[in-house]
Amino acid sequence: MNFVVIEIGLREFPPLFLTAMRFILVAFPAVFFAQRPKGPIAMVFLYGIFMFALQFAFLFAGMYLGMPAGLASLVLQFQVIATVVLSTVLLREVIPFQRLVGIAVALCGLAIVAWHSAGNAETVGFVLVLCAAICWGVANIVSKKIGASSVLALVVWGSLVAPLPLLLASFYFEGRQVMMGALSSVSWVGIIALGYIVYPTTFYGFSIWSKLLNLYSTNMVAPFSLLVPVFGIFFSAVILSEPMPTWKLVASALVISGVAFNIVSLRPRSVRKTENR
Repeated sequence: MNFVVIEIGLREFPPLFLTAMRFILVAFPAVFFAQRPKGPIAMVFLYGIFMFALQFAFLFAGMYLGMPAGLASLVLQFQVIATVVLSTVLLREVIPFQRLVGIAVALCGLAIVAWHSAGNAETVGFVLVLCAAICWGVANIVSKKIGASSVLALVVWGSLVAPLPLLLASFYFEGRQVMMGALSSVSWVGIIALGYIVYPTTFYGFSIWSKLLNLYSTNMVAPFSLLVPVFGIFFSAVILSEPMPTWKLVASALVISGVAFNIVSLRPRSVRKTENR
């Protein structure tokens, strides 16, 4: 749902400034009440840079330059491949064959969407969203290394890192007049969109995501995000009237099937034997 709301928000805010506003509201006043996560401050800084500043600067800019919400939700799932590769190289996590099969099936669904939708997106926008996916993959590894006991604190303190570089980038690339103009002319729709991006998406969504990364292996959690384009495409069709042809339904079914296979392959063998009896 967030991709639809981002597209609505980008109608009233320039992308870098919208990203900066998002994380200003996430960090303040929450940072005064959330204890700093344990662990090296440099790791928290890296988490904030890759998960929030870079990922969403690239994503918002890519969508601003023409990537439709549904297609952006698809391309961003390249983070699954980035996360799995990085977790194998850096964390020495072993990827079972069954999990690779599940991911491959889901990626076939994503490939169908990419094949049919590639012509709808600007090349620069596509590359920027792809960069956002790689940044998300890096951030997943950093989050795993931090292992914060309070994931909400990690989100809040990570968000504190993002506003300053984003504001500087917005001032340089978008200009002060555009920034001030967006604030002075924003409508209630823009305010609601910003609020949705800040509170349910960032506070709830990323806290749960970081919690899962702490509890389970990285390459186990990452495939669940393959469900994002299913909902992204659906809500884009319902709310933004983006086309919903048969091939999108087939691709979505493949993604769901791949994730379901991945989940079944992770269940203990003893549990499956008991259920079969």
